[in-house]
Amino acid sequence: MHGSWATVGIASLALAALGPAAAADLIVSAQDGKFVRVEGRATFPEPPPPDSLVVLDVSRFPPVVKATIDSGLEHTVQGPPQAVAITADGKLAIVAAPTRYDYAAKKELLDNFVQVVDLDASPPAVVAKVDVGAHPNGLTINRAGNLLLAAAHDGTVKVLTIEGKTVKLASQVKVGEKRLSGIQFMPDGKSAIVALRDENGAAVLAVDGTTVTLTRERVATGVNPYAIDVSSDGKWAVIGNTGVVRTVDDADVVTLVDVSKRPFRAVQQISVAATPEGVAISPDGRWIAVSSMAGSNLLATDPGRQKLGKVALYEIRDGAATRVNELPGGEAAQGVVFTQDSRTVIVQFDVERALALYAIRDGRLVDTGERVKLAAGPVSIRSMPR
Repeated sequence: MHGSWATVGIASLALAALGPAAAADLIVSAQDGKFVRVEGRATFPEPPPPDSLVVLDVSRFPPVVKATIDSGLEHTVQGPPQAVAITADGKLAIVAAPTRYDYAAKKELLDNFVQVVDLDASPPAVVAKVDVGAHPNGLTINRAGNLLLAAAHDGTVKVLTIEGKTVKLASQVKVGEKRLSGIQFMPDGKSAIVALRDENGAAVLAVDGTTVTLTRERVATGVNPYAIDVSSDGKWAVIGNTGVVRTVDDADVVTLVDVSKRPFRAVQQISVAATPEGVAISPDGRWIAVSSMAGSNLLATDPGRQKLGKVALYEIRDGAATRVNELPGGEAAQGVVFTQDSRTVIVQFDVERALALYAIRDGRLVDTGERVKLAAGPVSIRSMPR
């Protein structure tokens, strides 16, 4: 690794409360301590560091670590890297994708709850676990901070209300017969897009208050639609498609979706390096960042094995996205987010146990060399609703 390191202490909960988040640009990164990838092979060493949640203020450079919660949390690398969320006021975080590892049986066990983290407490801590009846993955919270949607493995979207620090399951919406993955509110809170991971395509949900219903709208995607993001101006959405199981570093697609009018529609399938695990669109709607594994998740015996993945920048112009440049990424890197000013891209380096900071300078992506070092592999990341 290169550049300077901002060290994060995962071992302690003795941290001050976050306090007002008025001027902050907060992101939350969730770590899976149980899982360690070794040349593409899944290992579960004993004893593992704890699963954890880190809260960063990225309104300054380099980012400032505001809190670390490493007690009472479960999380996993399995699923889209968007299984965490934070409210717009920065007072509450939700962590999904809970799992435990049975070392005797050598098996990962999936749990069926979301975890509520009070970031306003001193110290911040998990204050509730809400059973949703199925394993939840992708999460999204509306700008108003009163509604949470969780995409689950049973093909349903779980609808949860948020009142202060109280999160309750209100209803569920049947979307598909198999696993759902990424999910994203539109900025106006009146609709959402959810990816049908095993059935392909994305479905559109209508939102009226706390009532969520499935519409007839479908968005064309690539194979295995995964992570979803939307621009703050409500014009564009992107959907990453991680494709099929392979042994080579071939190509996949990211779907560019026009969400400025109904029905939503895919306008471009952008060719990207294999397995675009993390995708993000800048808040200003100009840039798309894609973190592709590009063979770095494959086994050493696979012909397509590469040491590092790729991070690519695309620019949206005249209704289409064009690649600007591409840089080396991490080994089997996970999620990616933009900062509020659309100038910095944060990529989760799972194997290296770090958050890597890239920047857009003179219209191109550059690696700043800045890294936020973690005690476990980061696997889910989200910014405040924008």
